[in-house]
Amino acid sequence: MLKVGVLGAGHLGKIHLRLLNESEKYELIGFYDPDEINAKKVAQEFGYTYFENMNILMDSVDVVDIVTPTLSHFECAKKAIEKGKHIFIEKPITNTLEEAEALLELVTKHGVKGQVGHVERFNPAFISVKEKVENPMFIETHRLAEFNPRGTDVPVVLDLMIHDIDVILSVVNSPVKQINASGVSVISSSPDIANARIEFENGCVANLTSSRISLKNMRKSRFFQKDAYISVDFLEKKVEVVKMKDAPENPGDFDMILQNAEGVRKQIYFENPDIHANNAILDELETYADAINNNTTPIVSLEQGTNALRVALQIIESFKQ
Repeated sequence: MLKVGVLGAGHLGKIHLRLLNESEKYELIGFYDPDEINAKKVAQEFGYTYFENMNILMDSVDVVDIVTPTLSHFECAKKAIEKGKHIFIEKPITNTLEEAEALLELVTKHGVKGQVGHVERFNPAFISVKEKVENPMFIETHRLAEFNPRGTDVPVVLDLMIHDIDVILSVVNSPVKQINASGVSVISSSPDIANARIEFENGCVANLTSSRISLKNMRKSRFFQKDAYISVDFLEKKVEVVKMKDAPENPGDFDMILQNAEGVRKQIYFENPDIHANNAILDELETYADAINNNTTPIVSLEQGTNALRVALQIIESFKQ
């Protein structure tokens, strides 16, 4: 079992603490939080060991799980890596691209592994169809959330949209060519609503919309590719796969047939992939343990987390143009 310590005991940190405590792949050594009152309350309520000194906690573990505010990600990760510890770091990887690139150099120098907490990669609905998403040429995403003061210290792009950026980059095998975006600050000092159009060199176009002042929650992505349409509802854990193939010469009474102006006939059919319920956060933590134990590349590497941050920051920069 890998010895693990958690930095940060806020809303998400407490979830990580509970899951790591339950996991058979980790031994939870304890946690550190600079808010002593909150830390002692968490320790008393749940029985986790509270370390008053972050360095002592890091020295006691194999893996440091960083669930702190984004502004402190780099310093926490740098300190852990320099102590030879593997790091799991919540998204976004860091506050700046320079910090993320510095971490990439540090993990290589010290021979440790890192994973970024882009949890939607472990969403059971997305897992069920990921292999079916092949060379999509148009992608549309909507990630809408009801207002929550937690997270408004960063633009909605880094708070919400970055989830969809990471998913898109994981299925589009092409460099980004151009980005156009707009953002509006409604309640916060940073944009609360954003729309971005990402054009890739292979011709794929992705249109992303995110809002954190919506009247309802929505997390949907749609992928359009040759002879297929794939819809993923990350919130409801549902998928819809519609495919087309050459129509048979003698279709059945209930076959759905379309014919275009050139006379080409296609048959529409539906696929229903099996969706296996899971705990996505537990899965991302445990597959990271597997990557460490088996010396393989984590599912969401620091490089991928850096790429998602790079695109997110380009979108934010596009607001100013």
